[in-house]
Amino acid sequence: MRLGISSSLDHTTPENWAQKMEALGCRSVVFPADCTKPQELADAYVEAALRHDLQIAEVGIWRNAISQDEKERQAAMDYSIGQLKLADRIGARCCVNVIGSVGTRWDGAYAGNFTQKTWDRAVRMIQEVIDEAKPRHTFFTIEPMPWMYPTGPEEYLKLIEDVNRDAFGVHMDVINMINCPERYFFPQPFVDHCFELLGDRIRSCHLKDVLLGQEFTFRLQECACGEGTFCLERYAELAGKADPDMPMIIEHLHSDEDYISSVGYVKERLKAYL
Repeated sequence: MRLGISSSLDHTTPENWAQKMEALGCRSVVFPADCTKPQELADAYVEAALRHDLQIAEVGIWRNAISQDEKERQAAMDYSIGQLKLADRIGARCCVNVIGSVGTRWDGAYAGNFTQKTWDRAVRMIQEVIDEAKPRHTFFTIEPMPWMYPTGPEEYLKLIEDVNRDAFGVHMDVINMINCPERYFFPQPFVDHCFELLGDRIRSCHLKDVLLGQEFTFRLQECACGEGTFCLERYAELAGKADPDMPMIIEHLHSDEDYISSVGYVKERLKAYL
């Protein structure tokens, strides 16, 4: 596997960025420029990544492309297509978004996220993004979430079948699918099942941990690796079996210092898989 972080770290130039990533021990990266930036800047980041053997794992979208607000939806669609085109041009392993929500918060939890209408809208969105961008070298992927489709591997497999596009792949964030007592207390059978169903389509993975709070009711908290109870070794093992160059991206920490500390911890704990 190739360890990476979602932060671009504080840097001055593309070369400085790549040097910092390599020095930290990262071998995969989240691309730090987007489709609104000059092409020359993106090219400079790509060249720096190549010089330092940094695999470009992900180009992120993080917009609500199924928004009920037509202006917001269209802007998100345009950006999604632009980001997928960028990912294809630079040879990123994937371009990633979440399905989106039907409410005012773009990634929020709403009952309406779980309707047939929303499912159909999501399928059409993914098809349209892929059909407009026409990627040849990368994949469009959806990150699973606790409160929007897909919340588990079976839903993801059904999504793949309904989208029916060769350029639709899988983004694996198994922690986001830990959303009930069974998956929390018995994570290894669940992560095994995820890779059994989806392993050959996974393009990138997020790496973090999860902890159950002691207050009522059932409260799960995403946390840094080592602060929770998840079977990180099994996750890393299966990711490496699926693809020896699988990116594992540490995310959602609060500062560059937190990322640097977490990389040190993960490199020691998962050294058998790096």
